Amino acid sequence: MSSLKYLAGYSPTITDQVQRLIDSQQLANVLLKKYPVCHEIKTDKALYTYVVDIKNQFLRQSASLSKVVYDDKIDIVHYALGLHSFVSRVQGSNLKSKHEIRIGSVFKQSPPAFLKMIVVHELAHLREKQHNKAFYQLCEYMEPDYHQLEFDLRLYLTYLDFFGKLY
Repeated sequence: MSSLKYLAGYSPTITDQVQRLIDSQQLANVLLKKYPVCHEIKTDKALYTYVVDIKNQFLRQSASLSKVVYDDKIDIVHYALGLHSFVSRVQGSNLKSKHEIRIGSVFKQSPPAFLKMIVVHELAHLREKQHNKAFYQLCEYMEPDYHQLEFDLRLYLTYLDFFGKLY
């Protein structure tokens, strides 16, 4: 069986089903049936607007974002969902903080639901730094299908790993 690195924590029953889809060349059909279109958010400016709109809808009281960009340098094996960074600096007698969200450029060509799931994940880090129960509850508050979308995103990344571009 080939390496299914994005599904490493899943049961053999699940990984065997995914491997059968890959072997029979049906994984693309499964993904395209469920997610037939690619999102239209291609620029950093459009991405910033999209993320801020979601933040304002669900996390109005959270810190503001100084930067939101697609990043070519994110290694999706280690940062499959993007990267949230937080920097504090002393400016005079004040402590200033900056929050940045970077999303892997591979997600410029993904279904809208996957982009939203990644954004929700990174926004949740504004309130919860660790991946704990409260973090995942916040993700589910912003995106009720969060866990299913995370699994489907892992299928999508597996497809890209084996076959390349889907859209």
